[in-house]
Amino acid sequence: MFRIAIELALVVFLASCTTTPTISRPALADLAPTGKLRVGIMYTNPVVSVRDPVSGNLSGIAVDLARELGRRVNMPVDLVGYETTASMMGALQTGAWDVAFSGYDPQQAGVSMTAPYVESDGIYLVPAGSPLRTLGDVDRDGVRVAVSARSSLDLHLSRTLQHARLERIPGAGGAAELLIAGKADVLASVRQQIVQVAAKLPGSRVLDGRFMVIGQALATPTGRDAGAQYLRAFIEDVKASGLVAQLMEKHGISGASVSPGAPVR
Repeated sequence: MFRIAIELALVVFLASCTTTPTISRPALADLAPTGKLRVGIMYTNPVVSVRDPVSGNLSGIAVDLARELGRRVNMPVDLVGYETTASMMGALQTGAWDVAFSGYDPQQAGVSMTAPYVESDGIYLVPAGSPLRTLGDVDRDGVRVAVSARSSLDLHLSRTLQHARLERIPGAGGAAELLIAGKADVLASVRQQIVQVAAKLPGSRVLDGRFMVIGQALATPTGRDAGAQYLRAFIEDVKASGLVAQLMEKHGISGASVSPGAPVR
């Protein structure tokens, strides 16, 4: 009953969300050049989206935001699901999507990004009996850190770790399996995924603190300036209006927070 009440409240709330500027023709052409809003969504991060193993349907904050964006621009929404960030960004080369929910990385090649709309912690998990006790212990010679290849976690750790060796593998699930199989000493992931993995690995420990803050943002291919500007205004509106916070509550997302407001440029 509580979940139904939240969803009914959201219906009323969404109907009142109209503060994003009316979309211009150039912006609409940028965001929906095929006549529909094709949205790339990674479904292996609970903060973004999850996929039902039976039906294959996607659900989550990003899915609801995609539909809200489609409502505002009056375009049908085509969700394009991906297991990894790498596969989603690879599909950029074939023009498979026009808008994508992605980890915030202003240095990501080929896309223009909004400011983040939600933030979560990047943390470490170690197996039972590990001698690693602190974040600083991880960056040592011989330590193997499992991470989803080409994710925002991978990009950050590639820049910051000086001694530990990154064991890159496609997908958060693959990275978790490396730790479970003893092929890595540490798992680097978002808090929501770490909690799920820890439940499968008796005696495992989460190291205190976080090694990064991971923002989730909207991206569109570079060169689509009018569309990118519209997306920036959209993201700032859904944060300021309280919609992102309501969607976090609807989907039971804990250990994350709404990102601070940012100037629309």
